[in-house]
This record gives sequence, C-alpha cells and structure tokens, in this order.
Amino acid sequence: MRQAIADFFLNKVGRELCVFFCSLIPVIECRGAVPLGCALGLPWWQTFLLAVAGNLLPVPFILWLIRAILKGMTNSRVKFFNRVAGWLNRKVEKHKGKIEKYSYWGVVLFVSIPLPGTGAWTGSLIAGVLKLDFKKSLLAATLGVLIATTIMTIISYAIKAVV
Repeated sequence: MRQAIADFFLNKVGRELCVFFCSLIPVIECRGAVPLGCALGLPWWQTFLLAVAGNLLPVPFILWLIRAILKGMTNSRVKFFNRVAGWLNRKVEKHKGKIEKYSYWGVVLFVSIPLPGTGAWTGSLIAGVLKLDFKKSLLAATLGVLIATTIMTIISYAIKAVV
C-alpha cells in the first residue's frame, strides 16, 4: 500500500507538484516541503521556489476571508464547525500578544520561525483576525515565508551535502 501511494505521487503527480502541494498543507508548509524536495533530488533553487509559491498561495485568501469564515463557523448549528472556530480563536488569543506587541514585525518573526504551527497559515490567521492592514500583512507573511524557506533550504541541503 505504501509503495502504491509513493508510486502515485512520484510517477503520476510528479516531484515538483509533490513539493508544491506539501507546502500548501497547514502546519507542514515549507518546513516539510523543503526536506521533501531535497529528498526527492530536486535542485535547491527549484525546491525553494516551489515551497515559497505553495506556502504563499493561501495567504491572501486567509487574510481576506478569515473573519467571515470564523463568524459563520461560530454561528453554525454544526458542532464540529463551532469546535474548530473555538480552537482557531483560542490559537489566535494564545499568540495575539506577541503579534500585537511587535505588529507587522511580529507577523514576520512568527511566520519565519521554522517550527510546525508558526507558519504562514497561523500568522495570516492571526493578522486577519486582528484586522491588521491587508497589504502590510501580506508583505509580512511573504518576508516570513522567505526567511523560513531560506533557513529550511540551507539546513536541508547542508545535511544532504554532509551525508
């Protein structure tokens, strides 16, 4: 079964799209996409570009739509949506002070830390809920993604070169 899944992704989807789609996934983002591209044998620059592109694709939509989505989920009759909205609101509240203290530089710093849960999805979510300026938030998330992807590219390809 595992081999069938690997064959599907590598032979049907392709290495490049695997990296791109991996970077779209919340929590994993470029932190998982870059090591994947390295392991698949892609050149560092191609992995970098694919990971950045995939990681940034959802950012404007999150910034633009998150408040409306959360409001709809909070007011929904479906308990699952209420729970997810509650979880997201707690996540925002947990990191709200850090972002508010440093404003847009807080978004950059938060997104640039290459740890799960601190990427563009969460940073954009927090910026959107806090009603930070769209263009400045988009720029801050972009800078953060570029920094995080640079860190992950250097680490991943340096390890590969040593091993």
